[in-house]
Parts: sequence; structure tokens; C-alpha cells
Amino acid sequence: MSELHHECGVAAIYHLSGRGRSPICPADGPREISRLLPRMLLDIQNRGQLAAGMTTFNADRPRLLKTRRDVGTVTEVFRLNHRAKCEAIQRQLVGNAAIGHVRYATCGKDDRNYAQPFERQHIHKRKWFSFCFNGQLANYSVLKEQLLTDGDHHLSLDTDTEIILHEIGRILSQSRERLDWLEIIRKATSRFDGAYSLALLTAEGEMVVARDPLGIKPMCYVHEGPVFAAASESVALLNLGFETEQIQSLPPGHAILIDPENGFRMERFAEPQSPAHCFFEWIYFANVASTLDDRSVYLSRTRLGEELARAERADTRFNFDRSDTIVVPVPDTSKAAADSMAFELGIPSREGLIRNRYAGRTFIEAGRARKAKAESKYTPLREVLEGKRVILVEDSIVRSTTMGVLLDRIREVGRAKEIHVRVACPPIIAPCFYGIDMSTIDQLIAPKYFPDGVLTDAAQQRLADDLGADSLRYLPVEALSRAIDLPRSSLCQACVTGQYPTKCGQTLYQIALDNRGGDGDSKRTYEQLAAAMAGSV
Repeated sequence: MSELHHECGVAAIYHLSGRGRSPICPADGPREISRLLPRMLLDIQNRGQLAAGMTTFNADRPRLLKTRRDVGTVTEVFRLNHRAKCEAIQRQLVGNAAIGHVRYATCGKDDRNYAQPFERQHIHKRKWFSFCFNGQLANYSVLKEQLLTDGDHHLSLDTDTEIILHEIGRILSQSRERLDWLEIIRKATSRFDGAYSLALLTAEGEMVVARDPLGIKPMCYVHEGPVFAAASESVALLNLGFETEQIQSLPPGHAILIDPENGFRMERFAEPQSPAHCFFEWIYFANVASTLDDRSVYLSRTRLGEELARAERADTRFNFDRSDTIVVPVPDTSKAAADSMAFELGIPSREGLIRNRYAGRTFIEAGRARKAKAESKYTPLREVLEGKRVILVEDSIVRSTTMGVLLDRIREVGRAKEIHVRVACPPIIAPCFYGIDMSTIDQLIAPKYFPDGVLTDAAQQRLADDLGADSLRYLPVEALSRAIDLPRSSLCQACVTGQYPTKCGQTLYQIALDNRGGDGDSKRTYEQLAAAMAGSV
């Protein structure tokens, strides 16, 4: 759904010197491998469009680490549509190692100071590093309070990215001996509660890529000869020219460490736990061409469509006449599920909605402005919809801003006879504290109708009536694990069950429950954690 936004995505690439030359290497050699990084970021642009950036390492220039970051898309930040300007930027950033980031903010502001990677410059090369991460620390406010009360410290930004920067910097500064980066990551992350997949690059040419112990956020990688590449999604590696079989998922609680002398190694930095992969990656966030943790995004979405079809057959209230019924996906992430549902039911699937990709973001607007943005986001095709019973397939409903407007447009502009909404997801009844932009219960539409997450025909019909649909049906929670083909115990489903995989997530949910009906959007739930926990992590 267009109302739902992810924290970000990360990418990294490294070509070791003196170990041959990879076939994916640019024409000018291993020192130019950084030129591939913007291309990788383009492939994960779906994970964040607010800002982009990258840091490169080059031992042959005075500034060993060089960072470019700004508000805008990857194309805008790196001027990819202007050959001369793009080439000038690439020449400035040239290096044999690079990390990069695309961002959408769940905390922090939409200015360039919050764009990643974050760089910490230091006269000691060991302490000079840059890093970026995908995720969110649920105990951010606790770590922030502890940092500010422990000595004469100051934070210039309101983001957990700066907290991580200072945590790593503190360990480097306090250590009297040279710590291995595995130990540094182990010490820093031992205080973290939440989700993170991170990439780090040092002025000594060392690189670290790590994934949280629960594996909430994805991280894929390839190691072939002298080249290492990693990204939040496999599609960024596939499009570099690597084979599908070469691409692997980084195990939760593990880090990959690379240095110019010793090359590549993978180590565990945290004790193994039962995984809690975010199910939304498969049903909404990830590129449909990606494979995450050995599960295809496309196949997962087609199986969601099969689940929708199964529920349709089991419900005797609706007996759609195939001669005047069509299945219509809400572009774009619902298409695989809609096509699959239509195929199973023997009903045509039609593109009755055309998405305007330049309409802007409905979630940052308020009141009439938000409604106007939603109206311009999709154009109904009357020649497809008029006089039809429309089964409208949507991947999720969060705040209902877009759905309510969309249903009005389908009736008024498209002149559909009936609209039956089918949601390829259970109702979202709880906030996310791990990197999705929904942190209070009052932001969500479903808790008003399904406060305990239990689906009833009556409650679904009330929601349909309020939205302006003839009927509405969600998928049950158990359908998710069947579609993704992972055990329910291996998925984070907190937003549809209220059961959180971390201690701070559980505490934050109780705070969110206590805050229901209050000033919902003015203060995010995670900002109140420090007071609730009285300074303990």
C-alpha cells in the first residue's frame, strides 16, 4: 500500500587488490568498482526514495574515505541522467570499496544531515569509518538518554543512526588495544534491541557487513574470487551479473569482515536465536524479483493470491458471475497476488488502475492535501471498469487514506457496478518498532474494527461499508506462513498479532496500548520508552 514506508536499504561492494580481476569489474580496473554502487542502489530504490548516499575507500588519495549523500533519489543525488555531471561525481568517488544507502525516514528529518552513510573522520585511520544501516533500534530513546547522561556528550541529530555511530566510536576510543572489528560489532550490538542490517567501511580499507541476531531485516551477499558484494535484496546482486545460485542470505547474528591483507571471512557475533524475519518483506517491501532467505518474493505473492482464491471459494455469500466480474490489482505490489487469484478462480485479471509514479507521497501530507495526493496517485480506466463487479486486490491496508479515496474514484470515474476488496494480508492491529513507518495504534484503521485481531464477517462488512466497498475480506494470520513457506515461529508478525520478538518491542506495545485515543501522531511511541523503563536497557 502506498501509505506504508520502509526505513531504508543498504549495499556494499569490494574488489580486493592483487587477487586477479573479476569479470564484473569496470573497464578501468578494480579501483573503479565503486562505479557499480549507484546501480545497486537503483535496484533497491523501492526501499527508500527520500535520500541516497555512498562512501568509497581509495588508499591512493589524500581523503581515504569520501562520502556523497543528499536528499533525493539515486538518480538525483548521483546525477545519473546527466552524463558529464555523473562522470565527474564518479571520478571523485572512485575506489575499490564502497558502501551505499537509500533512505525513507521513520525517525529523523528529511534533510541532507540525516542522509546516510554517516562518516566519522579521525586522525587515526583505525577510528575513521563510515557506516549505514537498514532498520530501527527499539531502545533508541534509552540509549540516547544513557549517552547524554554519561559525561559531557551532545547529539546533533534525532536519529538512531547517530547513536550507533557514537556507540562504535566510543568502543574504539576506550579500547587500549587494537580490537578486531568482530569484537567491536559484538560489543556495540550487545546493547541494541531492534532490527539492523549494516555496512561499515574504514580508512584502513576494512569492510563489515552484519545482520541482527533475529534476522528481522534482510541481507544478501555474493563472494566470487576477488569480489564481494552485498545488498538488502538479491535483485541488486543478480543485476550485477551474478548467478542466482551464487547469491546467499547472511545468517542472523553473523558478520562478514573483509580487509586488504586477509581477505574475506564470515563470523558469528551474537548468540543464535529463533529467527524473526519481517513478513512484510515478502508481501510488500521487497522487489518482486528478489529472493530473501531462500524464499522467492514473487512466488510468495502468488501463493497469497491462491490463499485469497481459497477463501473466496469457501465463502458461499458471494457467487460472482464470471461474465461481468474482473480482478483488478492496486499497482504495483498486488499484481502477482491478483493474477494468481484470478487464475485460480477462472476470472479475468485486468489493469483497471494506472499508477501515476510522479504523484508524490500521500503520507507526508495532511487533510485536503493528503486527499488530493491520493486522488492523483491512481487513474481508473472506465473502459475496463464500467459496469463490472470488481474484485480489488490490495496487499495491505494501513491508515485507509488511499483506499477510501480510491474506492470513490473507481465508482465515480470508473463507473464500476460493485467493488469487493480483498486484502492479501491480515489486519494491521499493532505498531512496528523495527523500521516501518507506523508507531502508534491510533494511526491504524484495523484496531477500530478488529481490536484483538479476530476476523469476523460482521466487522469486515462494517469496515467495507465505512470505506465505501460492497464487501471486504482480509487473509487470516496463518495464511502468511503458508504463502512465504516459512514456519510462523520464524517470522516477525508483531503488527498483525501484537506479539513482539524483543523485550523493548513488547514494552513499547504496552505503551502504545496505554496511549490509545490520545494525541496519536504527535509523539511516536518509541520516544517514550526511556521513561517507561526508568533508564534500564
